[in-house]
Amino acid sequence: MKILVCISHVPDTTSKINFTEGDTKFDTNGVQFVINPNDEFGLTLAMWFKEKQGASVDVVNVGGAETEPTLRKALAIGADAAIRVNTPATDGYAVAKQLAHVVKDGGYDLVIAGRESIDYNGAMVPGMIAALTDANFVTNCINLEIDGTSAKAIREIDGGKETVTTSLPLVIGGQKGLVEESDLRIPNMRGIMMARKKPLNVVEPVDASTETKSVSFEKPAPKGEVTLVDPDNLDQLVDLLHNEAKVI
Repeated sequence: MKILVCISHVPDTTSKINFTEGDTKFDTNGVQFVINPNDEFGLTLAMWFKEKQGASVDVVNVGGAETEPTLRKALAIGADAAIRVNTPATDGYAVAKQLAHVVKDGGYDLVIAGRESIDYNGAMVPGMIAALTDANFVTNCINLEIDGTSAKAIREIDGGKETVTTSLPLVIGGQKGLVEESDLRIPNMRGIMMARKKPLNVVEPVDASTETKSVSFEKPAPKGEVTLVDPDNLDQLVDLLHNEAKVI
């Protein structure tokens, strides 16, 4: 079984976010980048299939040379090879078009992507990959079992969980719960040394139009000041809730 894990290169959630050029571009200065958390769950699942079923695992990213350290980390975790599509990740459709070409060219049986990335939260790329490659698709996936060409997946739905059966080729949008957080892997020294010898192939992009454009970005409005009320002064509390907060 050939597995392709899609890796997004995203800012660490502890990084301070700023914008430049009139709030039209994200400022990467001083920002630490990591593997998208949803993709990290998927990569760990792929490692299980590699160890238990002898699957081969490749990782792929759409982006410039600045994303290669993130791909190298995925190689250090255990992926066999990495692919970088040499073009900026402009929007969801353009990224999906590039990834779909890699999927078709590589003949992958299973494509594991995060349900969404934590930077733009578009949640659109996995579904578009499936549509462009004519593969089956399961999103919000929290469990996956493969037996030959058959697959059984569990996905979160409103108010519960749904178990579905399907067949390969398959694209999943994985999320927290796909594996336990305690099972996520940290590269060790041996993995880091081996990653240096593993192939990281840079491929040129196919023609793909950009369907959307970011007009501007803005940060959330700062939170208002907190008014502290003495616990014995219930009249003041009621007055504030009624006249200022207008919740009663």
